[in-house]
Amino acid sequence: MGKPFITKRILFQFIILLIAPLSVMSQYTDVINSNRPGLSVSAYAVGKNVVQVEMGLFYEQSDHTLLNTQSDLWGTNFSLRYGLLFERLELNYEGTFQDQDIIYDFFDLKAKRRDFSRNRLGLKYLLYDPYKNPERNKPNLYSWRANHKFQLKNLLPAVSLYAGANFVLGDNPYYPGEPTISPRVMLATQSRMTPRMVMITNTAYDRIGTDDPELSYIISVSHAFRNPKWSAFLEHQGIQSDRYSDLLLRGGVAYLLNERMQVDLGLGASFKNTPSRVFVSAGGSYRFDFHKDTLVPIDDQKANENGGAIKKNSMNKEQRKNRKTKGRGAEDIDLGPSKKQLRKLKKAQKQGNGNYSEIDF
Repeated sequence: MGKPFITKRILFQFIILLIAPLSVMSQYTDVINSNRPGLSVSAYAVGKNVVQVEMGLFYEQSDHTLLNTQSDLWGTNFSLRYGLLFERLELNYEGTFQDQDIIYDFFDLKAKRRDFSRNRLGLKYLLYDPYKNPERNKPNLYSWRANHKFQLKNLLPAVSLYAGANFVLGDNPYYPGEPTISPRVMLATQSRMTPRMVMITNTAYDRIGTDDPELSYIISVSHAFRNPKWSAFLEHQGIQSDRYSDLLLRGGVAYLLNERMQVDLGLGASFKNTPSRVFVSAGGSYRFDFHKDTLVPIDDQKANENGGAIKKNSMNKEQRKNRKTKGRGAEDIDLGPSKKQLRKLKKAQKQGNGNYSEIDF
């Protein structure tokens, strides 16, 4: 085996980041925000009392040059996300069930595997959200370009911590000899690089305590087109363990049908031939929104979170605006028809149609 791409020092730094004391509130949105069609996980939760179902079908063709095998694989992957207790917390179940046919060319034999290759449950908690700072998010009122170009401050990400467990039930051919439950931890970050581009990173330590623990990372970039219903993504994943190591590249597009539903199409491949992998997927996501806003007493509200402080002359400006739109104060006095109305009445009399009721005084 080659040298692991994540050293013990990097792992120690990763654990320190996991326990860093960062905390603010997340933000609820009324539009679906799906993790599909890639495998990266957003730093944000779906929102309190929001249920989101994400599901798809996939096909993979795999060849292993050293083992001289060919493999066809069909399956489904699905995720059930629920905003639990408060805005920052999300309960997430992820599963992948697959059916694999393997051909051993040396022996002219066929074998079949069928079980869960991914079956895990966990909690994700938003530790830090840079977009909750109202001063940071004030727009530039003098420059459209300044609001839409890339800025270094946009690299400051939202940060979430995930903790959960993998479940191996029964005699699973993909994980022989593994315990029924093994822990998993992950750090997820999300940066809005521009109003149309988002970068997500995931760093995970998986199957902790087993004979083959796994370290992995994902870097994903999503871009929304001029028609915001369309978006595209490009994703890179690295995996390192004694059981399986690989470098993968994925890409795809997603289309927003409405505020609650999204469909997607993705494809990908590996960078190596032990095994070489090519796969395609299609699926969709649906959101059940049971969210209700919580009323906060004005005495408990924080400053600058409700539009900022009232300016000194704001009432005077509003009064001047009302005077301009309401006239000179004679709206409640009946002054009779105006000159324009009289001209309209005279014109109707000349035409002799006799229908004077249309003239509204």
